[in-house]
Amino acid sequence: MDRRRRKGVEGIDDFFCELTIMRGRSNGRKRPLSTTSKIAGDSSSVPAQTQQNCYEGERLASLLKSIRREMESVMRSDRVILPEKLCLKKQFSIGVNEVTRVLERMNPLSHTDDTKDDDNLNKAPSIKLQAILLANDCNPRWLTKHLLGLASSREVPLIFVRDMKGGSLRLGELVKLKTAIAVGIKARGNAINQLVADILLE
Repeated sequence: MDRRRRKGVEGIDDFFCELTIMRGRSNGRKRPLSTTSKIAGDSSSVPAQTQQNCYEGERLASLLKSIRREMESVMRSDRVILPEKLCLKKQFSIGVNEVTRVLERMNPLSHTDDTKDDDNLNKAPSIKLQAILLANDCNPRWLTKHLLGLASSREVPLIFVRDMKGGSLRLGELVKLKTAIAVGIKARGNAINQLVADILLE
């Protein structure tokens, strides 16, 4: 019986080992399995491009303060005064599910111009995201793992948020919620978008 149990356990281990290897392959090429952990880890292990777009400490405080200031400016300049909750919904896609839905509706780079024209004839123009604020303290990690590839295929930059209290708490404060793992900034052509454009050029 002990031998059978050991064989069963070894079979399960082999299965998960093979599954892990398969997950590490993309389009026939192997990729490091530690990519996600590097992004969520210490600054020293984060790739240069990701580290540049990772906000924490005073840099994060300044970013959120600037976005709130421009948000208040946009609310004052609107011809129709809306409740704050509706204004936030108009400017931001809040939460992993909503951000994912908006990204999926956007045309990926692989689409040709003809395909885009056909799509525009069949449906109303979809909302586009200018950038995505993404908390680094998401647990479990796989909840946001798909956003990296999805955002990249739509050329939507990611701005990572890290904080000792939790990046999701800081993003929650921005959109008047307890926590928010992902916040997509909608392209509305207003002061908020100009601010984000300047930030992305830094």
